[in-house]
Amino acid sequence: MEYQHIIHPIAPVFDKHSGILILGSLPSVKSREQMFFYGHPQNRFWRVMEALFQSEPLLTVEDKKQFLLAHHIALWDVIYSCDIKGSADSTIRNVEPTDLNRVIQNSNVRRVFCNGKTSGSYYAKFQKERTGIEAVTLPSTSPANAAWNLERLVEAWRCIL
Repeated sequence: MEYQHIIHPIAPVFDKHSGILILGSLPSVKSREQMFFYGHPQNRFWRVMEALFQSEPLLTVEDKKQFLLAHHIALWDVIYSCDIKGSADSTIRNVEPTDLNRVIQNSNVRRVFCNGKTSGSYYAKFQKERTGIEAVTLPSTSPANAAWNLERLVEAWRCIL
């Protein structure tokens, strides 16, 4: 598989009431196809959110956006552009970080959570100093993180509540 240069195609989800920001690394191939976050059917992000907030299944992009805003959650990624093979975080190189100021300055975000180690390390490297907000790195909801079942993920992610 060849490296592809990816420029982040999905706008952040947030409004002035958003109090927490959840950051992934970069949208997967499936997410880029769907033009929304966590679009791979095996990614457990939306199932974790449904469990934490005791929500009905979130089936459409519009359902997911409304859910996030209703729970004061902003959602975006730490990488604006990079070279990557497929969706493998381990192949990421030539990173240009996302400018999070757009979200931070136009919301009420006071807490940041990173979905997985890749997101956490890029946040620490590029964004923590700019935002002044310490991030909590949570276990990845990606299907690549097979060591964590849904129940364990929900328990670990409970700290966002």
